[in-house]
Amino acid sequence: MKALPMASAGHRLRILCLGAHADDIEIGAGGTILGLIAADVKLEVHWCVMSATAERAAETRRSAAAFLEGAASATVEVCNFEDSYFPSQSREIKAFLLDLREKVEPDVIFTHSRRDAHQDHRELNKLTMNIFRDHFVLEYEIPKWDGDITERNAYVPLLPGVIDRKIDLLMEHFATQRSKDWFHADVFRGLARMRGMECRSPSLFAEAFTVRKMALA
Repeated sequence: MKALPMASAGHRLRILCLGAHADDIEIGAGGTILGLIAADVKLEVHWCVMSATAERAAETRRSAAAFLEGAASATVEVCNFEDSYFPSQSREIKAFLLDLREKVEPDVIFTHSRRDAHQDHRELNKLTMNIFRDHFVLEYEIPKWDGDITERNAYVPLLPGVIDRKIDLLMEHFATQRSKDWFHADVFRGLARMRGMECRSPSLFAEAFTVRKMALA
């Protein structure tokens, strides 16, 4: 299968990362981000978490700093929209994203999947696709109790060692989540191994995404 790189070593890539909650971006796209930095792509990152308590906001900022170490630039925003009630806050979240669109012009956007069972995740996906209509969007996946893991049509094979680094950072920075049985190294490793098998990743591990539209030059 022919691989289409997002950017080459030394080239700049502007990415916008959108997550409904603390840890979403890291779980869904953390390996991809770590790999781009390790490959010497000059990442310019705008990282937005839409909902977090004070404790989880602190976790978010520490985790983002670790995942983005080595990026060319990084801006981290943590909002206070109410967890679990994004559909009823759609107007306010849309206004925030419209304002964000005036400040950033990303080459790639990472956001939740439209098929995600969590209502906050689906709402953020819907608004992302509504507002950033002329952008390349990668919809990431989050394992959870709902059993909503589904087929994907885009893969990013992870560089050797990246899955270990991703899991180590998740376990280090999100103490509030460690009691949840889905927040487990075996879950993250197992999903990445399955996706790696599907795309025949040389390292055996990959992250998977959904792409609704893309232009080939």
